[in-house]
Amino acid sequence: MYYDALKTFVTVADKQNFTKAAKKLRISQPSVSLHVKNLEEEFQTALFVRNPKKLTITPTGDMLYDRAKQILAMYEQTRQDILEHHHAVKGAIQVGASFTIGEYIVPSLFMKIRENFPDLGLDLEIGNTAEIVQSVRRLNVDIGLIEGQSNDPGLLIQPFMEDELFVVAPSDHPLARKHEADITDLHHETWIAREEGSGTRKYLDHVIRSNGLQVKSMITISSNQGVKESVIHGLGLSLLSKSVVERNMKHNDLAMIPIKGHSFKRRFSYVCSPIMAKKRNVETFMEIVNEWGI
Repeated sequence: MYYDALKTFVTVADKQNFTKAAKKLRISQPSVSLHVKNLEEEFQTALFVRNPKKLTITPTGDMLYDRAKQILAMYEQTRQDILEHHHAVKGAIQVGASFTIGEYIVPSLFMKIRENFPDLGLDLEIGNTAEIVQSVRRLNVDIGLIEGQSNDPGLLIQPFMEDELFVVAPSDHPLARKHEADITDLHHETWIAREEGSGTRKYLDHVIRSNGLQVKSMITISSNQGVKESVIHGLGLSLLSKSVVERNMKHNDLAMIPIKGHSFKRRFSYVCSPIMAKKRNVETFMEIVNEWGI
């Protein structure tokens, strides 16, 4: 490959001086002379007329100069095209998401990704937090979006967004008429909860346990929609993400019960295997999630 020799030749022609060309290319002057000599032997012609006062390019050297510029430009463009091909965000990425995130957060996130990377395929698997962590561990998905944390030491985890939860009740519930309720008002209530393994269920269990709430009974349903419908129909109270109940509260299907001195907040996180984290698509996805999150 005569790339280096052609590059040296063009630089010598531009600088009209071997010493200046060597300085520009950061190589020795003997190397510059060798590159030019090799080209002259290859094309069997003199490329420069050398004299003590001035270096002049020959007519055949002038012919080679124009072609060499084209060859070098084509080489650089090809190198750039290949580099972009290997680093292009194409193909598909398999995303796992817990129910709250998958049903209410991911659609907006995917829209953002599609705006920036229309050629990237997006596949979504929805499950509870425990199921998504397991899918990440088994490399069934490239990256997972979960509620809360994972204690798996073999996985990378990074919070990306704060989520607020509300105690919600049917619109005609006695607590719905209160401007603000005390935490003790939640004693002896029936709770509609997500299943074990759900991040939302884990948070509800923490609230009940940390406040010493006495639970009348617990109804478990493995979907956010099922939980909401049960609350709307008067089966009990629940603790749900703002993203899950926001629309229902606007339509007065559900009532939010503010609890004096309490706010319920958690973090959404993404989790992935260190192996998957090195994939270009996954790196890009994490960058967008970090920019998009709050």
